[in-house]
Amino acid sequence: MCGRIGLMVPWEQLFEYFSLIRPTHMSPQMPPRYNIAPTQPIAVVHETNGGERVAQLVRWGLVPAWVKDPAEFTLLINARSETAAEKPSFRTAMRHRRVLIPVSGFYEWKRFGKGRKSQPYWVRPRDCGIVAFGGLMETYADANGSEIDTGCILTTAANETFAPVHHRLPLVIKREDFARWLDCRSQEPRDVADLLTPIDDDYFELVPVGDAVNKVVNNSPAIQERVDIAATDADTSNDDTQLSMF
Repeated sequence: MCGRIGLMVPWEQLFEYFSLIRPTHMSPQMPPRYNIAPTQPIAVVHETNGGERVAQLVRWGLVPAWVKDPAEFTLLINARSETAAEKPSFRTAMRHRRVLIPVSGFYEWKRFGKGRKSQPYWVRPRDCGIVAFGGLMETYADANGSEIDTGCILTTAANETFAPVHHRLPLVIKREDFARWLDCRSQEPRDVADLLTPIDDDYFELVPVGDAVNKVVNNSPAIQERVDIAATDADTSNDDTQLSMF
């Protein structure tokens, strides 16, 4: 599961890292975004029919083309990479519209038993560089002809480092595999199946952070600051004691 991400690098850096065509309509200035949530715009990289890599913004939450009423359809922010090629909601996009989703990192919550708050973590690469998640994109057109570009993040089984927090991990596509992943003209899902594996155990660093990240309106570097888990547990224990009085 991946329900929050952050992207704190300018377009200029993304152009270079992903070898993107520089569009004339997109400003190279992009404010840092520390707390991106579902339904908000996310950046995606895809390949045109001419083989050029371009970037655009899509709504986070994929809507398949066959959906009649998006308001009555479950918001698809993640898709299991192991089954995406067969599932009706994802198989067309998996074949024709694979994308890369640039992030600086993501948030995950470790769930505890009853009476204890979940502990959020900011999960980032150890080198603090750009991460490219594997993703899917669909353009949904309603009955009036209005179109909206939508996307989701693919997930895989967790590696050993991440497993204590959650059993699923976003799918990371390595830079040397960008070309194969984005080439939907000649590379079918079966041709990129070997990329659907967890990233190396030492790739990510898990930084425990405070509860401020729980609120989408909080969008500053402060929400990524490391906290003392022992202190957090002590606060939670005190809260539980007070609640038990009632």
